[in-house]
Amino acid sequence: MGGLRIVSDPTFDEPGPQGYLTKTAGPAFDEAALGPVDVVLVSHEQHPDNLDVRGRALAMAAPVVLSTPSSAAALGDQAVGLAPWTSYSLPRRDGGGALRILAVPAVHGPEDGERDADGNVNCEVTGFVLSGHGLPTLYISGDNASIRTVAEISHRVPDIGVALLHAGAARVPAKFEGRPLSLDSRRAAAAAAVLGVRTVVPAHYDGWSHFSEGAADLELAFREAGLSSLLRKEPHGSWVALRR
Repeated sequence: MGGLRIVSDPTFDEPGPQGYLTKTAGPAFDEAALGPVDVVLVSHEQHPDNLDVRGRALAMAAPVVLSTPSSAAALGDQAVGLAPWTSYSLPRRDGGGALRILAVPAVHGPEDGERDADGNVNCEVTGFVLSGHGLPTLYISGDNASIRTVAEISHRVPDIGVALLHAGAARVPAKFEGRPLSLDSRRAAAAAAVLGVRTVVPAHYDGWSHFSEGAADLELAFREAGLSSLLRKEPHGSWVALRR
């Protein structure tokens, strides 16, 4: 965007166990194929499906990493922790001014789930909204399962045109009685409707054993909601052009 190369929640390890999670598919291509990276966005560093060993190495080598305050503390001096509704600006390489990256709330589990002393469900997680003159406004959900949170973001940032939604209905039996920790397919369709976006790029729905819903579930949910035309589900490793 704006001539900048942005990577979010990078995972480049090969398949296999990663603690209590299991990776079932490797990356579409390796790190070298990305070219120079200007900024890495990390919704949270605590879980390997958002930042595995090689993904962490990529982040640590980037000029700028943006994440939550708690995750930034674990990611080195180049990491900047953003509280919800605070922003960070980067000069664009296309001469169009600045790219603004706004941190927005995320709830990593059920709304009624037990919260820690800081009010977080599961752990502190952030989403991001990227915007700039002449660019589409892009919402990256991070591991958010809350439609109420999506509604708040839509109210405060009413011009979002594209949503990169972490779907997959991630479930871990030991957490919240196995209830989803990220958007399930129907909630992803609901989020698209609430946001009023023109394009949805689904992410974070395959490649790990704890994702309980995949591509077919997403396609069905968007079709049932009358939103099939919004869904841009391209093969992994493909470019998707985003219009303003």
